[in-house]
Amino acid sequence: MPYNAVELPDWRISELAEEKMPTPEEWREKLSLTKDEVLPMGKVAKIDFLKIIDRLKNKPDGKYIEVTAITPTPLGEGKSTTSLGIIEGLGKRGKNVGGALRQPSGGPTMNVKGTAAGGGNALLIPMTEFSLGLTGDINDIMNAHNLAMVALNARMQHERNYNDEQLKRLTGMRRLDIDPSRVEIGWILDFCAQSLRNIIIGIGGKQDGFLMQSKFGIAVSSECMAILSVVKDLADLKKRLNEITVAFDRNGKPVTTGDLEVGNAMTALMRNTINPTLMSSAEYQPVMVHAGPFANIAIGQSSIIADRLGLKMFDYHVTESGFAADIGFEKFWNVKCRYSGLKPHVSILTTTIRALKMHGGGPKVVPGIKLPEEYSKENLALLEKGLPNMIHHINTIRKAGINPVVCINRFHTDTDEEVKLIKKAAEAAGARCAPSEHWGKGGEGALELADAVIDACNEENNFKFLYPIETKLRDRVALIAKEVYGADGVSWSPEAEAKAKMLESDPKYADFATMMVKTHLSLTHEPALKGVPKGWTLPIRDILIYSGAKFLCPCAGTISLMPGTGSNPAFRRLDVDVNTGKVSGLF
Repeated sequence: MPYNAVELPDWRISELAEEKMPTPEEWREKLSLTKDEVLPMGKVAKIDFLKIIDRLKNKPDGKYIEVTAITPTPLGEGKSTTSLGIIEGLGKRGKNVGGALRQPSGGPTMNVKGTAAGGGNALLIPMTEFSLGLTGDINDIMNAHNLAMVALNARMQHERNYNDEQLKRLTGMRRLDIDPSRVEIGWILDFCAQSLRNIIIGIGGKQDGFLMQSKFGIAVSSECMAILSVVKDLADLKKRLNEITVAFDRNGKPVTTGDLEVGNAMTALMRNTINPTLMSSAEYQPVMVHAGPFANIAIGQSSIIADRLGLKMFDYHVTESGFAADIGFEKFWNVKCRYSGLKPHVSILTTTIRALKMHGGGPKVVPGIKLPEEYSKENLALLEKGLPNMIHHINTIRKAGINPVVCINRFHTDTDEEVKLIKKAAEAAGARCAPSEHWGKGGEGALELADAVIDACNEENNFKFLYPIETKLRDRVALIAKEVYGADGVSWSPEAEAKAKMLESDPKYADFATMMVKTHLSLTHEPALKGVPKGWTLPIRDILIYSGAKFLCPCAGTISLMPGTGSNPAFRRLDVDVNTGKVSGLF
């Protein structure tokens, strides 16, 4: 029986649903796992990836379902809610279904956005644990990353204080001759702390570290998190953690975590992070939570490990890509699937009437401020003007050879005529389309969507990458800009072009993934440009190199790795009942 999502806050729905949530032991029986494959951790459990994947290695994979979205408003259009809604809808149809979602960062949870557990009756539970650290993966990643920074700064201090003979005699280390002006990493913290974006460390005396400019990023921006999202196993994790470039020496040669002899210790700190956490939808389907990388500089989705597990454990496995199809789906398509070797059956394009009205020229949408009435009243003309954005994303998905299903994530203010207009346009563009009311009605509200997804999964598709792996970096960027974003071409700053030529000439980088960096609020690099802009060029100003994750990140515009906390942050509304320990006010 769905809860009243209009009257009850999400944390209260989670609290009520948790009363019947399976225990780790009940999950073990329900999923036919062995006793040593389930690692209970309070209300939730980790599951042993290496043991399960080995036991099920000969089992055929299930159907692979990806969830993405049109270009969103700053409020987001409900990809996580839709992911949980389709899981619940398929569950109502009697399917063996599960999914995988990213772990949320404490930064947005305590800031304006709040947590990312879905909403209403399409909710991930237990919500409090999900939102407040879960089973400690982000903490392990912070410790591993910051240990690398500790090792780097200490090494720079000791190389300054001792000559070569003293350094070798006292420490057994050779001189790395690190260039203080070319330190690539900083520290990380899982909050939005704008005051830490640019700092000076080592102030004091000779024994107080190396004096230099430094910085903080948010935890999920760490390369350690990016690595966790793409690794195959523990051996792969160890190899990549030893290959992170932390700085360059005075001759321009990379200095890695392996050179600092810290990568193995980082692996020890992150050894348990390769096991996904098993959680539940509000209707008690299994959902794994694993990894939480940035959707800008990294892959922006849950891990390859979780998808590999889900496809063995479930007949239908649902995964979500961060941001819209131009960013999240493009990286799922050309990076995640290439790394994993997995072939998706269908992509769900989450669409809302409010976002389409924004793209049609509607008033500005600002988080924390009441939506203008244009978004809650029927306006077919405004809606129709915004439809090209949806059609653009449908065409992107079809270029991958994947069957698209448009999900109209329906709000209670949306009208039947508005829904009909979207459905007609989606079907004319070659996509299936279904309205879904999973937020208000749970799985019962997602049955039409579930049926469309089942039909799409049963059709053959012709999945193909946008470019072969041999394609040069600048050619990849040009293809993505034109075919996915709709740009006329690409312009390179002199610095970025010089770096691109260097990277293209070095065979070491030939198989590195191309991980585009741009705003999620527009198809272009300019957040204010809505709809489907024409006659523009994508400017690339820099290329970031992540040698452990094996990412090359061309940057269109600027991006901060440390968000700022807003004037009305979510932490103001959180509270704890001192008698029961229950948390209220989340989301």
